[in-house]
This record gives sequence, C-alpha cells and structure tokens, in this order.
Amino acid sequence: MFVDEVTLKLVGGKGGDGCTSFRREKFVAYGGPNGGNGGRGSNIIFKTDKSLRTLIDLKMMKLIKGDKGTNGSGSDKNGASAKDIIIKVPMGTVVTNASTGEVIADLVKEDEEKIIASGGRGGRGNKAFATNENKAPMMSELGQPGEELEIKCELKMLADVGLIGLPNVGKSTILSMITNATPKIAPYHFTTLSPNLGVVKIYDSEFVMADLPGLIEGASTGLGLGFKFLRHASRTKVLAHVLDMSGSENRDPIVDYELILNEIKAYDENLLNKKSVVIANKMDIEGSKDNLILFKKKYPNIKVFEISAVLNQGFKELLVYLNKLVKESLEEEISEEVVYKYEKKEPFKITKEGNIFVISGKEIEDLVAMTRFDEEESLNRFIRVTKAMKVDEALEEAGAKRGDEVKISDYFFNFKY
Repeated sequence: MFVDEVTLKLVGGKGGDGCTSFRREKFVAYGGPNGGNGGRGSNIIFKTDKSLRTLIDLKMMKLIKGDKGTNGSGSDKNGASAKDIIIKVPMGTVVTNASTGEVIADLVKEDEEKIIASGGRGGRGNKAFATNENKAPMMSELGQPGEELEIKCELKMLADVGLIGLPNVGKSTILSMITNATPKIAPYHFTTLSPNLGVVKIYDSEFVMADLPGLIEGASTGLGLGFKFLRHASRTKVLAHVLDMSGSENRDPIVDYELILNEIKAYDENLLNKKSVVIANKMDIEGSKDNLILFKKKYPNIKVFEISAVLNQGFKELLVYLNKLVKESLEEEISEEVVYKYEKKEPFKITKEGNIFVISGKEIEDLVAMTRFDEEESLNRFIRVTKAMKVDEALEEAGAKRGDEVKISDYFFNFKY
C-alpha cells in the first residue's frame, strides 16, 4: 500500500526529576547538598532509509511518545538520559508543523537525520542551586516536559525523470518497456494510483524514472490525483511529457500539452523551469504523423521523440537524451543547506476565558511544570522568575485586578500585584 501523506502526534520524553538531598554521614553535622540532576528525555528523531518507499509505517503509529529520563538521586548521582527514538522514513520526506505550516525538516539525503521533537532536559538537583549566599538550598526542579506537536509528513518521490501526462497516454507501458518496473497496465483511466519507480540502464550509466499518476484539468486545485501527482513531480530533475499523438479518445495533443503546462504553472511555476522533453507516443496509429506535424508547427523549439511503446520502437535515442539531461542537471545542482527561518516566539501570551486570565507559552508553561510548589524555596524562585519575565505587569495591562484568578497550564493562582 502506497502512503505519501500522514499526520501524527509526537511527544518528546519528559526529563527526569532533580533530587533534593543532603550529605548524611556520622560525625558530619552539616553535610552539604548532594541532590543529582535528572536525565534528559528521549528525542524523537527521523532518519532516512533508502529501502523505504512509503509512509505506511507512520500511518499505523498515530502517536509517538518518548521515554522519561531517570530521576536524579542523592550522593551526587545524576539520572541517565533516555534513549532517543529513531523513526525510519523514506528519502524525500518533508515534515511540517501541522498547526503552523512551518517546515521542520526536508529529508532528501541517505541516512540523514533530524530531531523533530526534543526531549525535555532533566530537572536540576539542589546541589546545582547552591550559591555563596545559599549554601544549603532546599529546592530542586522537576523534569522539563518534552516537546509536543502535531506534524504532517509528505513524501515527495525522488526520481531523475518523471513521466507526466493525462491518464491512459501510455506512461506505465513506457516505464515497463525500458526499466525493471512492473506497473499495472490497463486501457482505462487512473490505472496508476501511485508513483511507480524503475531504473533505466544506458551504457555505463543509469537513472531512476517515475511513472506519475495521470493529471486531469483542475489538478492544481486538488481534483483527481492532482496534488499527489504534482507533489512528486516537484522532486524530479527532468520532466518527460507523454502525449497520445494519435488523438485517440477524441484527444488533441496540443490541447493536452497546454492543459498539463497550465496545471503545473498553477501549482508551482518553478516546475516549468525544469529540463523537459515531449514523448510522442502511439506513433504506430494512423493520424499520428499528421498530428505531430501540427504540434511541431505550434511548438518548433521543443525536443520531441517519436515512439511506439506497444511496439517497443524509438526508445534508444530518447533514453540517450534523457540520460544526458540527467547528467547535466546533476552537474548544475549546487548543494545548499536549507535554512529554515523560525520566528522568535514571545515567552508568554495572555488571553481571557470568562473571568479567568489564561497565560500560555512554552517558556512559562515549562517553568510551572518544573517547579515543586510544595518546596518554599522553589515557590519563591517561581515568583522571582515570573517577576523578571514581567508577568505581573502584563496581567495588569490586560486588566487583571488583585484577587483575580490566573491559570497557567493546569495550575490556578490569584493575582496579587
């Protein structure tokens, strides 16, 4: 089963809790703090595997959750970090934040990996809070929650040459004749429901060819298999337009070609800049020669190859030329690391739900989650940090009065500014 689009939830592992502990030995009246730090929670890492061709494994998961780090303990013992979770994905997988549309990773290289959801850091033990002013802190932190997000994974098939065209023009037959692929072939529309890949060997070279699902008018708006087709076409180095030059099924090759160009342009105008050729198929059928003359008259500068896929004729010159274009494309490619721009997020924001002021934001939510409110020193530190973040001032600007209820995560407080 070919799956090229999946949405799922990731939760990085929670960090281990820090420990509040003091050295306890005979004849040592005032042993110092020796509470260790908690270990880091699992990162969730996506790593490419060239043997994979589909996202079906991810579709079965729905939720991927990291493991919690080990808690710290006394005697200066830090907790162990949890083992990272490695998820194998096909080369060509694009990962985006489902809520914001922000691209997190575009994984195209072999064995490329990227942390998609980070595990939380371990909470600090009380030894880490010792200072000259406070040599025996009675406080420690809980582990930081792991990063939690919903992601969308899209597979954009990696191929050197993409066979594109309307349904039933012979793309699958062409692929089966010149590669080791065995696509389903039948005389009706949309036989190909997902991309088929095959390896073309030409002299001492080889390249990968993909038979992409057929286009229909309106594909750029999602009609038919439009988005699936165009997504995979965006990865290819060379586009090979397959036209039924015989005009069977009341077709006009010129109209078909222009329809394809219009749909590609509407989806992504940059696709028109790719190297391309036209494959005039079904040249064994009566009327093909006349249609080809009209096509070349309309488009005199386009490279056209005449073939008959059924009779296995005209392929050699086509394959030599496609191999040349692929090599040229490889030479022109400049390896550039993609840099994604992330907007700097505010430490918190305030909204109102009824009479309750709700404060949200990862920084302040993590602070709440990591604070031991049953420890007086931890509570005092929480108050100091929120004052430094100017939370009280922001609440006052939002209209909060003394005694009003404030909510952060699952905790409720009374405003006392």
